[in-house]
Amino acid sequence: MIDRYFGIAAAGSTIPRELRAGLTTFLTMSYVLLVNPAVLGNAIVIPDGFAKLLVVTALAAAIGSLLMGIVARYPFAQAPGMGLNAYFAFTVVLGQKIPWQTALGAVAISGCIFIALSLLGVRQAIVRAVPNHLKFSVTAGIGMFLAFIGLKNAGLVIMNPATFVTLGSFASGGALIAVVGLVITAVLFVRRVPGAVLIGIIVSTLVAIVTRAPVYEGAAGALVPFGGFPHGLIALPVAPTGLMGALDLHAAFGLGLASVVFTFFFVDFFDATGTLVALANKAGVLDATGNLPRPRRTFAMDGLAAVIGAFLGTSTTTAYIESASGIEEGGRTGLVAVTVGGFFLASIVFWPLAAAIPAAATAPALIVVGALMLDGLRSIDWDDYAILISSFLTVVLMPLTFSIANGVSFGVISYAAIMLLSGRGRKVDPLLYAVAALLVARYVWLSG
Repeated sequence: MIDRYFGIAAAGSTIPRELRAGLTTFLTMSYVLLVNPAVLGNAIVIPDGFAKLLVVTALAAAIGSLLMGIVARYPFAQAPGMGLNAYFAFTVVLGQKIPWQTALGAVAISGCIFIALSLLGVRQAIVRAVPNHLKFSVTAGIGMFLAFIGLKNAGLVIMNPATFVTLGSFASGGALIAVVGLVITAVLFVRRVPGAVLIGIIVSTLVAIVTRAPVYEGAAGALVPFGGFPHGLIALPVAPTGLMGALDLHAAFGLGLASVVFTFFFVDFFDATGTLVALANKAGVLDATGNLPRPRRTFAMDGLAAVIGAFLGTSTTTAYIESASGIEEGGRTGLVAVTVGGFFLASIVFWPLAAAIPAAATAPALIVVGALMLDGLRSIDWDDYAILISSFLTVVLMPLTFSIANGVSFGVISYAAIMLLSGRGRKVDPLLYAVAALLVARYVWLSG
């Protein structure tokens, strides 16, 4: 029954492989359980705030992943998005002094817009209007972004006031753990060992624990060695009272919040759309024309997850690029996302165990998977300068601006402008020109 519903055998997979892929995806993105509460806790100040936000984060990730797995039947996990949570906390609530309840209402409204556009077919039409070379470029750009996140999490790439970024110190525990894990994961891949990503994460975690490497975040953000399980392997969850259902939709409908709603909508629209298309491309489920099958329900589940997340009390829930790690493990169907959802539900009580996986241990997985996502670049016609330049901007701006949406936007804008001004405008879908114009307007309107 499970095989028939998800089409596991038809996708060339097996149930054990799908479960292993789900575990790999969960381990790769489990950091959200601790990072999202830490970020949102700056703006949402309530009693037992961190514990309640952790529960809400786990619930939002579980429900979002289950929706994507059961309804859309794709191996794409969802959780509260990084970046959007920082915009929610530091720009909207702390910067613009907007109550966090109102900001949650704005997230819910943007999610409703996502659902409406998905059911009306607008999102699908935009995806169809995007040329294939930009779709391949989005996949590669997300791979570069994943690798950059991994290098940053490992401490191999750090900030530098003179050069913006520079090489980190190999004397740091995180860098050494990441290098060990990277070598192990790469060798396992070369030797075609099943579960290479998962094995790399587990081995790296064990090395970090045994060597007492300071790779775990302690008090005031200082890195410390593994401190054991002071709360045991099981910790009872805290009921998210004062948080669940606290969103203020009435206040969010105020005209003064139009820019906030639009920003939530814009960033997640292009972020999630680009992520879903790239993951579908990596999973090999795009059809012969480069489009995503079952797009209406897939995109609608993305929007519904955002609405449910806002009701629970967290910023925008969206598709996670870390899903690529499970896809690389062989996951091809919705059972992967269902497995991820199950692990997030279990993490409500087993979160101390998930917290034992440091960012340095998942960094090698992100780096290796990021490298593998560059494969699509071979399908691009590099002799066509319009394609070359727009593809380059798409790929390079994702890691350099730390935003998938920016990479997609500049790729679309540059391709539309170059084709139009070079006399080849009729070869571009008219809808792409409309999207490019809206993107330009967005950057002008919100330039501040």
